[in-house]
Amino acid sequence: MRLFDSHAHIDDKIYDDDFNEMLQRAFDAGVEAIMVAGVTPQTVVNALQLVEQKHAHQNLFISVGMHPHDAQYCSDEIIDHYKSLALKNPSVVRAWGETGLDFNRMHSPSDIQEKWFVRQIEAADELNLPMIFHERDSDGRLLEILESMNHRERKGVVHCFSGTRQEMFRYLDLGYYIGITGILTIQQRGEMLRELAVLIPEDRIVIETDAPYLTPVPMKNKTRRNEPAFVRHVLNKLAEIRDLSVEVLADSLWNNTCFLYDIHSETLN
Repeated sequence: MRLFDSHAHIDDKIYDDDFNEMLQRAFDAGVEAIMVAGVTPQTVVNALQLVEQKHAHQNLFISVGMHPHDAQYCSDEIIDHYKSLALKNPSVVRAWGETGLDFNRMHSPSDIQEKWFVRQIEAADELNLPMIFHERDSDGRLLEILESMNHRERKGVVHCFSGTRQEMFRYLDLGYYIGITGILTIQQRGEMLRELAVLIPEDRIVIETDAPYLTPVPMKNKTRRNEPAFVRHVLNKLAEIRDLSVEVLADSLWNNTCFLYDIHSETLN
């Protein structure tokens, strides 16, 4: 059984003291591939350095992107730099993101977030890279932008989906995947997500940790730091609520993630 953590931030310094051990735990749990999501130029550099170390067990990939929190620091030069990295490292850079809109904490003004979100969509389309979308409290604005810029050949995933039933089906109508995190396992916080997760077509779901954040139950009761090995608990809960065997669902999720990121699974370690 092979698992693909479709979104993690293992470049975070919180893993510095036990990085190799963390990867070994992931491999022991069946996690054979990880997407390291970029959110700033520095995190992209950090992620690329991790991949270049060529760890024996895991297949590590990266995405390039500017998080909406940091949109005020984005520029055409950064976008061009990301494009250059993607063109120079096509086997490693497999997506664009994490990018989108976050009107909750408002670390960057809404108009600036929208400007650079649109520019990143355009850049990703130019390179034919799938996108990783971040949305929080945008009151439908992110969906409005995606629908206005609809490109049927664009692939993408709504990272850490936490929206409504109507929003979920609008994303699905646009052809996007739904990313499920450890929130699914949390009794109260994950109640609505569990109700919606059973409605997602089996070929449009991927699972993720968003490590080091969103630690799933039961690990949430033991440690605050999430890590890719814990994506197994997201799989287990998803299989339970969808009344599927873990093995069958794991196979579907692996294939979904490889297809989303245009990765040929037969070429992986």
